[in-house]
Amino acid sequence: MAAETSLTTEQIWRAVAAERASLVELLRSLPENDWDRASLCDDWRIRDVVGHLVMPMRPDIGWILVNLIRARGNLARLIRDTAIRHAQRRTNQQLLAELRDRIDSRLTPIGTTPADRLMDMLVHGQDIAIPLGITREMPVAAARSALARVWEMGAPFHAREKFSGYRLVATDGEWAEGGGPVIEGSLADLLLLTTGRHTSARLTGAGAAQWISTQRTRR
Repeated sequence: MAAETSLTTEQIWRAVAAERASLVELLRSLPENDWDRASLCDDWRIRDVVGHLVMPMRPDIGWILVNLIRARGNLARLIRDTAIRHAQRRTNQQLLAELRDRIDSRLTPIGTTPADRLMDMLVHGQDIAIPLGITREMPVAAARSALARVWEMGAPFHAREKFSGYRLVATDGEWAEGGGPVIEGSLADLLLLTTGRHTSARLTGAGAAQWISTQRTRR
């Protein structure tokens, strides 16, 4: 079930700018040692997540090829390692300044869309906030747009395939997809779930218990 309305490109970019601005405010108040705490994103500290968010939006082909070779052709490793290296070369305040400078940027990396930038900001904002015990509200319209994008996009999350046999239902917005035992949660929690984050404690429905049991068996 799709939402009655979708965000326009202009609305998406405004939402991206709002997420960046609010994340700057969150990071400004962080003690220095919190920047080195583990994020919700595997292998990244808080500062590495910020490093990823401020990476150049339009890298040249030479940069891509060099770093792809360093990552042995693995795109996920390229994204992980370049963010870590970027963060290592900068102080916390330099990373914060770079994020502040990009608040109104509307550039997109090769092969991505404005909707991907919004999804990235929403998810990584939670990657930072949740481990710190900070409540970071996710706007309903933005979360619904990002969740729809994740569901339709295939790689890297393959959400539609991964949750085949389940029905995902948002409890705070008009969004539902799939068929089978129901997994219910807020738009924010479903977005985190479909992008590989562990939010099982906040999910309900017969499908949630089944999904959690399946994941435990696979570990």
